[in-house]
Amino acid sequence: MTSAAEDPIDDQFVDATDPPITPASPLRDPDPEGGGFDGQQWDLEDRLSLRRVAGMSTELTDITEVEYRQLLLERVVLVSVWTTGSEVDAENSISELKLLAETAGSEVLEGLIQRRQRPDPATYIGSGKVDELRQVVVATGADTVICDGELAPAQLRNLEDRVKVKVIDRTALILDIFAQHAKSAEGKAQVELAQLQYLKQRLRGWGGNLSRQAGGRASGGAGIGGRGPGETKLETDRRRIHSRIAKLRAALREMDSTRETKRAERRRHEVPSVAIVGYTNAGKSSLLNRLTGAGVLVEDALFATLDPTTRRSEAADGRVYTLTDTVGFVRHLPHDLVEAFASTLEESAQADLLVHVVDGSDPDPVGQIRAVRTVLGEIGADKVAELIVINKADRADADQLVTLRSQFPEAEVVSARTGLGVEELRVRIEAGLPRPEIEVTALIPYERGDLVNRIHQSGELIECEHTAEGSLITARVNAQLAGMLAPFQVAPAS
Repeated sequence: MTSAAEDPIDDQFVDATDPPITPASPLRDPDPEGGGFDGQQWDLEDRLSLRRVAGMSTELTDITEVEYRQLLLERVVLVSVWTTGSEVDAENSISELKLLAETAGSEVLEGLIQRRQRPDPATYIGSGKVDELRQVVVATGADTVICDGELAPAQLRNLEDRVKVKVIDRTALILDIFAQHAKSAEGKAQVELAQLQYLKQRLRGWGGNLSRQAGGRASGGAGIGGRGPGETKLETDRRRIHSRIAKLRAALREMDSTRETKRAERRRHEVPSVAIVGYTNAGKSSLLNRLTGAGVLVEDALFATLDPTTRRSEAADGRVYTLTDTVGFVRHLPHDLVEAFASTLEESAQADLLVHVVDGSDPDPVGQIRAVRTVLGEIGADKVAELIVINKADRADADQLVTLRSQFPEAEVVSARTGLGVEELRVRIEAGLPRPEIEVTALIPYERGDLVNRIHQSGELIECEHTAEGSLITARVNAQLAGMLAPFQVAPAS
């Protein structure tokens, strides 16, 4: 009999190799309960090996060198415009912006919220609020202002001119976090593509240097035929950005072909796939580790996972399926990111079942569910069967869990950290897998044990009887396996 390890389809399941066996990180215990479900957190140890620490400054008092730069956490002030929803929604939004800013490596000093019908078209916030913002920046010594929204180029320029410090918006902040956490070649290319698409509409220079025209010697000694107005520095930079975007898209198409080959191989063998989706930092990677022992990176931070990881799993009846950990979503996820990560997000759209993980301890879990479903609709995954999983039950408020259970009665309540409810979830996942459609009865000779093994892996065994001629098996199988069993089919016993 051919073992499962010898079956050719087994090599097609894993998109990422298992991490090497290394000592646990001395910086943080990824599994405080000692269960080992998170595996070896080598990636986390590498990420934490060099990190800025607040309050460790040895700031010089006499700065005489122009090239001197502070090696400090950026000191930021947050600004939000509250246009819709309740006051609680506005506070939750700016609290999430604070977490994003801290994840990016900054120190949040102050937060301002303004109630308006719509953002000011010139400065995002009203002119009076701009003056107040400038006073807060001066009083706190902040060097950056982060706005909770996507700023138009004119708004960005006007705010910087009046506040006199760097101004970025929510989109730029999320892109910065993605740039810090991108690890694979595909992830880095996707992040760079999203950054360039965002940047190309927001190019500006200091002192008008981007409007200077290059001609003659200024254009690099072009000589005869190269003199004259030429193109401006702004036009040159835009041309280079467009050229780089084209190269990145071509590279991503090539990288996606490898991922598509693996998906096609799983489809050919009709291997069911389960995608773990949800809000960022809801515990998707911890849940994958708990279910499969995958050992993927786990960190209590937003967007810790950018590269999808696929692991092979086996149901109680022997059927093989895959579990994929995907990138987390967030409210107002930048459109450029959705476009750049299209090939990665396809893992969710092409899955047979979505395990939608929700942080039960979050102040607004229902808002998380709405935000995730919005993005799933954008990528065409809203038609896939969904199983809601309320995670972090060990941290969640009991009253909030009761409310969530009443709103989502079909949801499973689990704790990936303690293991509470995980086995019940495993049963629900296996029950949600697509069942083979064709029922066959076949007398399989003992020398064809490979077919029996295939039935166990991709079919649903109903009855098995060992006879002198071979194994008399009744099972539900897919069309491909039914064709392979056709020469051995017999009439079912009455």
